Order: sequence, then structure tokens, then C-alpha cells
Amino acid sequence: MTSDTAPTLADALASGIPLVLDGGMSNQLESAGHDLSDELWSARLLAERPEAVTEAHLAYYEAGADVAITASYQATFEGFARHGISRERAAELLALSVELAREATRRVKDTSRRLWVAASAGPYGAMLADGSEYRGRYGLTVAELEAFHRPRLEALAAAGPDVLALETVPDTEEAEALLRAVRGLGVPAWLSYTVTGDRTRAGQPLEQAFALAADVDEIVAVGVNCCAPEDVKGAAATAARVTGKPVVVYPNSGEAWDAEARAWTGRATFTPEQVTGWERAGARLIGGCCRVGPEAITAIAEAVHGCSTV
Repeated sequence: MTSDTAPTLADALASGIPLVLDGGMSNQLESAGHDLSDELWSARLLAERPEAVTEAHLAYYEAGADVAITASYQATFEGFARHGISRERAAELLALSVELAREATRRVKDTSRRLWVAASAGPYGAMLADGSEYRGRYGLTVAELEAFHRPRLEALAAAGPDVLALETVPDTEEAEALLRAVRGLGVPAWLSYTVTGDRTRAGQPLEQAFALAADVDEIVAVGVNCCAPEDVKGAAATAARVTGKPVVVYPNSGEAWDAEARAWTGRATFTPEQVTGWERAGARLIGGCCRVGPEAITAIAEAVHGCSTV
């Protein structure tokens, strides 16, 4: 449900009332039988099976998510070009990613709910499809990274999402580039790092990483995603303390990604009981990333709202 008089996502976050994010797009599509084995990952379905993307969003909204993240994480002009997709068509697909999530909001049974759409902008390493988003330090300058991100962010912003999700950022250099690239777009954004312990994946202290966004007006939330659940509480507390902004957290299930084998290993460690600690640490937008499905989002929604939402 949307309305011109309804609160913006930034307003909702500023109110202090926790909201629920969705879970992993790729695992939801795979569970529906779709093959995501090529370099475009879930972005390939924007062109080939858009209805499947809408159904995945709808599953998360119906599970209790207040905010859905678009299937544009791996969608870039450069990545599409490698698959023979023109720049014009790539821009259309980026815009379509936002519209598909909007369409899902219109299909939610409970029309009284306020639902939002976050347009995903993954890191440069996601386009490379070699696992380097978990390392960062690509050998590019901040200016070069800004030049990579800005056109895609412009295309996504023009589609009218409620917020831009600058997500899975592995190092402070890419964060600096994204913070430059998002200026003047007219759409708020959140900045979310992928971390290990109290450091970015590239090894920088989180105090330094979060401080970059503290005085950036476009950034309405900061936090972490695509990390182990055990790393969330400390990172959320640091983000809140350093920036004074609402905190967004959406970790993986706890399993680890093997980029060479292109497979998940280990066991899931996420539990709904962890959510209360994340809230106390400052988290106001809580969901899941890879391998976190609708059932887990329902559990998060129940923990956040104190009752069943479905």
C-alpha cells in the first residue's frame, strides 16, 4: 500500500519503531526451481522470468516484511553488456526491478499495511562474480568506483524506490565512492557493510567505516549485511554510537559462501532469539540476507512486533 500522505521510510526509521526487512532473493528463487548458476545470478530473471521475481517479493511481504530489496544486486550495465544486453535495455531492467517489487506490494492481502521498496546496489565485486565482494580492495581508485556506481544509481533512483540499498560493501574505499555517487539523486539511501567481527571484510575498523556516513544527509541508516549473525550485535552498537543514525542489519543464515565451488558450506546459526539483542544495540531495520527465507522473516517479524503478522 502506498500513499502520498503516508510516512516515508526515513520518517518511519526516525520514529524508532523497528521494521522488518525481507530475506535472501536468490534462495527464494532457487527454492521455486530457478537456476541461478550464471554470472548474472538473480538479475537474469529480470529479463527472463520477471513474474518469478514479483512472486519472491510477495512471499516475503506476506511473511511479514515491511521492506523488500530489489533483484538488482548483480544488475549492472557492465555485467549485462557481457551477456549481450544493450545499455538501453539494461536501464530498463534496472527500472523493472523496482516496479516488480512495487507490483508485489499491490498484491499483498492486507491492504492496510505500509510497505516500502529498497533498490539494491551491490558492490563492484558482485559484478565480477568471483567472490571479491568479500575481499574488497579491487585495485581501483575511489573516483573509478564512483564512475562505476553512479550511472546505475541514477537509473535506480529514476525508478522511484523509497530508498537505495548500498549493500554488501566490503571496504571503506568503495563506501567513499558510493557516498559520493549517491549525492544529489533525490532518494535516501542506507549504507551496509559486509563484515567479519569488528572489521570490514578488507580489515578496516568499523568505527572508521561507519564514521564516513555520519554526516552524509542522504544516508538514513547504516549497518551490516551478508555476515554471520554472531557479528551483528557488536557492529550494530558501533554503527549507532558512531553515526547516531538508525541501524540496518540483515545477516546471512550463518553458513559460509565458497566462491570457488559456488556453494554454501557449514551450518545455519541464525535464531529469532538473537533479534532482541540486535534491537537493543540500535537496529531499527532487521531482516536476513543469503539463505534466510520467508519462515525466518516471519520469526523476525514476530520478534520485532511481538505478535504474528500473517
